[in-house]
Amino acid sequence: MSERTSTRSRRSTEEGPAYPIGSVDKALRLLLMFREHPVIRVTDASEALGVVRSTAHRLLAMLQLHGFVVQDPVSKAYRSGPALVDIGLSVVRDMDLRTQLRPFLEELSKTVGETAQMIVLRGSDSLFVDSVESQKALRTASRVGNTLPAHCTSGGKALLAAMDPVAVRQLYDGVRLTKLTPRSIGSKDALERELTRVREQGYASNVDESEPDVSAVAAVVRTRAGHPVASLAISAPSSRFTASEMERAAKHVIRIANAASKALA
Repeated sequence: MSERTSTRSRRSTEEGPAYPIGSVDKALRLLLMFREHPVIRVTDASEALGVVRSTAHRLLAMLQLHGFVVQDPVSKAYRSGPALVDIGLSVVRDMDLRTQLRPFLEELSKTVGETAQMIVLRGSDSLFVDSVESQKALRTASRVGNTLPAHCTSGGKALLAAMDPVAVRQLYDGVRLTKLTPRSIGSKDALERELTRVREQGYASNVDESEPDVSAVAAVVRTRAGHPVASLAISAPSSRFTASEMERAAKHVIRIANAASKALA
């Protein structure tokens, strides 16, 4: 590298790029606005960036195309989209989310006496990233490393319910729901109704939806900004996990997931 190139590189790092691209700069400044403003309208973007409304609209439309923002169909305002959430999840994963949440997973398994699982979303799938198995002879096994459709697992449904409904609809646009068992959710309308129920009660459940004789309940762990990063689930054989036992377990899952969220903050 020549001295001239090296000097130019240092100047670019300290003062900005030597050859800035105006549209990229505006798009990035627009994304940074979401740190302080959960909802942004075209007029807000126009004023903040010093551009005409048509330019602000084109910038937001391009960000929407790539999933960085979603538009509310009623208010027409824009919110952060799934792509931004995915980036946030990657950052948290880099902080070794498993290490941070492991004590809470162990506490959950010990308190309820069943297998505890930690789940994150990968698109419309649930990825099981950690587990603490029950000590009982008859128990559900660890699913670490397994990927299952999110709508078939309690942890996946809890994470989907924590997303903006518009983002969920975009996530499943053109996606056909897979049924793993006869009890799996098989339509998008049924999924929307289920996610509404999850939001209302504060936890998700799964009864024989991912595989026969496996039931589970799950709640979401969030960052300080409120973004869902993972879910904690407790699972057991359905023959033992009665409705009353699931309700009891759900209280512990919610409590421990909330404690984990505070620890992340």
